[in-house]
Amino acid sequence: MTRKIRIKDIARLAQVSVGTVDRVIHNRGEVAEDSYNRVMEILRETGYKPNLIARTLGSHKSYRITALIPNPDQDEYWHQTFDGVVKARDEWAQYGVVIDTCHFDLYDKKSFEQQANSLLNSNPDGILTAPIFHQEAVAFFKACKSQNIPFVVINNNVAEEPSLGFIGQDLYQSGRLGAELSHLNNEGGGVYAILHVYDDIHHSLHLREKEKGFRDYFDEQRDAGYTTLSLDLNHSHEPTLEKELNDLLSNNQLKGVVVTTSRGAHIVSRLIERRGKNKLRFVAYDLLEQNIHYLKLGIIDFLINQNSKRQAFVGIGNIVNHLLFQRDIPRERLFPLEVITRQNLSSYLQSDHH
Repeated sequence: MTRKIRIKDIARLAQVSVGTVDRVIHNRGEVAEDSYNRVMEILRETGYKPNLIARTLGSHKSYRITALIPNPDQDEYWHQTFDGVVKARDEWAQYGVVIDTCHFDLYDKKSFEQQANSLLNSNPDGILTAPIFHQEAVAFFKACKSQNIPFVVINNNVAEEPSLGFIGQDLYQSGRLGAELSHLNNEGGGVYAILHVYDDIHHSLHLREKEKGFRDYFDEQRDAGYTTLSLDLNHSHEPTLEKELNDLLSNNQLKGVVVTTSRGAHIVSRLIERRGKNKLRFVAYDLLEQNIHYLKLGIIDFLINQNSKRQAFVGIGNIVNHLLFQRDIPRERLFPLEVITRQNLSSYLQSDHH
């Protein structure tokens, strides 16, 4: 099929015009992002890439892209990000693009700075990163720009030093969604808590944005009697963490809890399972193994999926398209806020989107 496939066959499969396929293949003229993605998907499925490969490899220019991400062994969320980088590495290998990773300690700003400086000294052609530590990321991005190294960011954005493109979610709206889900079917007043477990909100812009959305949602409710609590549970000492959580869960006015960090959800889930749910509405983030376990048990009511694997895959693809094909890429690509329940979990896990 690869040798016999024609441009009009690709156009039919992608449901676009022949001219659109020609513009994608030969990189000439503007193509809507949705149409471009459909054509590229068909090209991948059919193996029809000879003209692109000939043009890119004929220049004898190879590119090296590095993903500067948290150590995937520290957190399953970031391991999914790593998986997205590996998938992108396989996708773009035939173009002569080298994609590697550079890992920093998720809880150590100095580690980020050291790895970032080392990466700059290696002079890559492009960088994908997650700016976990805000101020340190700003300094790093300034250095990237001074060396003319294009970079794409995932997970959370840094407005002070705009990147080539951002891939992630609207974190403020994510916080509002978490608040609404925790409030669902709960009439009257009560206490609603947002918990930042294993992460420091003072250094994490993405957590502050989620909390702002959470608080604004309840501030706008007409019903009186709402109390919102924010707990920054950045403890490595688990007994201390459990004590603070137990104190919170002992509040008989507590009606809803949102845990903003994917890794912390299983700690809260375990305590709720031990104490009893007592009609508490519990919202967490991401399709991690333990979160899925507690979602199936009914301890977690809703998971807001951030799809970190796809964020990394799309981010790498944007850098490659910029370097290899000189394509303009979106300055911002916001993924939908996906709400996963026990009822749609199975269908989602079986889909290509996951």
